[in-house]
Amino acid sequence: MHTIDVARPVRALASLSALAVGDAFGSQFFVPDNRSRLVDRELPPGPWQWTDDTEMAASVYAEVRRGVGVDADRLASSFAHHHDFDRGYGPATGRMLRLVREGGDWRSLASELFEGAGSFGNGAAMRVAPLGAWYAEDLDEVAAQAEVSARVTHTHPEAVDGAVAVALAAALVARHELLGAGPFLDRVVERLPQGRVREAVRDARALLITTDSIGVARELGNGSRVSALDTVPFALWVTARYRSGLASALWAAVAPGGDMDTTCAIVAGALGAGLPAGALPREWVERTEPLPAWALG
Repeated sequence: MHTIDVARPVRALASLSALAVGDAFGSQFFVPDNRSRLVDRELPPGPWQWTDDTEMAASVYAEVRRGVGVDADRLASSFAHHHDFDRGYGPATGRMLRLVREGGDWRSLASELFEGAGSFGNGAAMRVAPLGAWYAEDLDEVAAQAEVSARVTHTHPEAVDGAVAVALAAALVARHELLGAGPFLDRVVERLPQGRVREAVRDARALLITTDSIGVARELGNGSRVSALDTVPFALWVTARYRSGLASALWAAVAPGGDMDTTCAIVAGALGAGLPAGALPREWVERTEPLPAWALG
């Protein structure tokens, strides 16, 4: 019989709850009328509906809270079973999950995507923060479990590295270590393998001297290409630069446009890992669609 540190479920649920708020908040700015609200930081009217980011993160949360490590078969089954086409899934992932539901093997389906290169999208990164929050005491375990969770749908090294980077960021926030923004990103970089994502996170670290998220996004990307490389470095820059306030971080994340629901989901999921229960901005929570009941049972 295994025992679970009572802090783990609290951290992971806080991360998931914040992720849903960030995801739902960011998604509102795809509505043209809401873009003008950015100037005065005026919250869009509710209700805010979350997207595939939260739906998949809920499966990750439900899997890690079992407390015995990520079972890739179970996670793939959960992704497929709870897949709601109307949540905004990318076409490749949506098709793959439909085929898994119909009896397809997720291993072959994931590895065959994009002519055998595997998906290099940001989907594995957008959903992984609750996992980092859960395993925060052991950063090696964070990286290992994040890789398992990523490969269920994303086998390209950049997508895997992006997921590992986000999970590490969430874990570091959950640990409440007194790290400056630069050392925070250094801790992420030191555990990433050599590659483009690692170098891009190092670039993000060099840009911490500025608070201009729009200018930083021009250098790092804003998720508009929907790739891990184009999304994760900027999201981690926001996480590191604005760790003292979730609302300020989300306004900074949404300002440059791009894949706003995903950049906001990553930032909020990571920062939420360090928030006590009930610490999310009340007005934001009240406008956000509740988490799916199936993930919380």
